[in-house]
Amino acid sequence: MTGLVNRRGLIRGAAATLVAAAAPARVFAQPYSVPEQNRRILAVAKEQVERVGSVLWRTDIVGIADFALPSAMPRLHFAHLETGEVRSFLVAHGKGSDPEHDGFLKTFSNDVGSLATSRGAFITYEWYKGKYGTSIRLGGIDRENSNTLDRAIVMHPAWYANPDMLEKWGKLGRSDGCFAMAEADFNEALWHLSGGRLLYADRLGIY
Repeated sequence: MTGLVNRRGLIRGAAATLVAAAAPARVFAQPYSVPEQNRRILAVAKEQVERVGSVLWRTDIVGIADFALPSAMPRLHFAHLETGEVRSFLVAHGKGSDPEHDGFLKTFSNDVGSLATSRGAFITYEWYKGKYGTSIRLGGIDRENSNTLDRAIVMHPAWYANPDMLEKWGKLGRSDGCFAMAEADFNEALWHLSGGRLLYADRLGIY
């Protein structure tokens, strides 16, 4: 228990530093500054493309959502396999994965009605207009996220994933299981992750 508390304290300390540096908010969309983190993220992206690549339409950019990190940290990484660049963004997780709403994902679920985040590989489909405006449909590739379409799990922008939530609460709001990004950042997903690319989610602990 002491180790868990210390780990959370360290992560929250890092998150506080990020919040203090959040002027302008686009700090959350900057490339990682530590080459080792880039290397590990790119390695996961390459591994997952090799595992599921036959169902993908494009394999140049991969989204990696690292839900071992708290919602206060930029844990959605866009890994460009051709250039080696990694760009990182805030992303919310589902209510059912964090019932205490302390900013940490506890569990994944593929169940309809769970309001939880699912793990595994997703393929990004087309844009559509939904509750939160232009959004990206997702399809589940793995057994752990096979109900993605039935659950209407998508990528979308949301006010509760904006950086100002960190200034007020120290954490983002929660989705119904969708990958919700800050409103100012979502065009990055529309232009660089939609159209048959891979989004992979798991507890990776790359920080």
